[in-house]
Amino acid sequence: MNDSTAFSPFRHFLPAGAVCLRRALAVFFFALACLSGGAATAAEPPNRQDYLLGEGDAIRIQVFQNPDLALETRVSETGSITYPLIGAIRVGGLSIAAAEQAIARALKDGGFVQQPQVNIVLVQIRGNQVSVLGQVNRPGRFPLETFNLRVSDMLAAAGGTTPTGDDVAIVSGVRDGKPFRKEIDIPDLYIGAHPENDIVLAGGDTIYVHRAPVFYIYGEAQRPGAYRIERGMTVMQALAQGGGPTARGSESRLRLHRKTASGAVQQLTPEMNEPVRPDDVIYVRESLF
Repeated sequence: MNDSTAFSPFRHFLPAGAVCLRRALAVFFFALACLSGGAATAAEPPNRQDYLLGEGDAIRIQVFQNPDLALETRVSETGSITYPLIGAIRVGGLSIAAAEQAIARALKDGGFVQQPQVNIVLVQIRGNQVSVLGQVNRPGRFPLETFNLRVSDMLAAAGGTTPTGDDVAIVSGVRDGKPFRKEIDIPDLYIGAHPENDIVLAGGDTIYVHRAPVFYIYGEAQRPGAYRIERGMTVMQALAQGGGPTARGSESRLRLHRKTASGAVQQLTPEMNEPVRPDDVIYVRESLF
């Protein structure tokens, strides 16, 4: 059983010309399928062959000149698939090329196909997931549906950051067998000119969005409390965030409490254009008059 006619009960009744025509058509349709699969994956990153098949991955298997062995299936929880003639075969944890070789070897050792040429196309990735944690609207684990899912795609899947979320996302995982960590400016992903920072994610990655830094304002302020520090925020802008001084307060009599690197607290008289730092405490004192 080494060609497409091995599976036809009418092979002995077909004229020689019909058999040749059938073989020619099989070659044509197999080549067409391979071209379609190649076109679908042309935009994928060059490390496609390094991808290891995992639980839930959907794959399409084709064997040259054996259309009856074409199969679209999903990798089971045990990492195996059930394939015609050879039964259950384990492909989980194998690269696509290694899985092709394993199926070809099983077909040849079983005497089903003399020189099998197996082609596997990865239809959908479900076995790998990315965790999105911290200050996002829908934290959780999300599947990598395609090869080229990026940080912006996964943040969108998690509903974006919350109002208390930081402007920085921390991506951690493993690359080339080594620990990987990268801090990514979230607004820059959408309005900046650095698309290279929107990195492609890998299975097992974690995206963490920390709580945004805050400052505190109290005393004779209209709206005392804790507020998020916006980018480049100055003391004047922080005072405006608190609604400005009350009728009894004075913007010229501010006191700033700031922690040093050693943990000690300094009491400063800030300038209005001085940048606000995380955990600064601004005290609006009463006017002298």
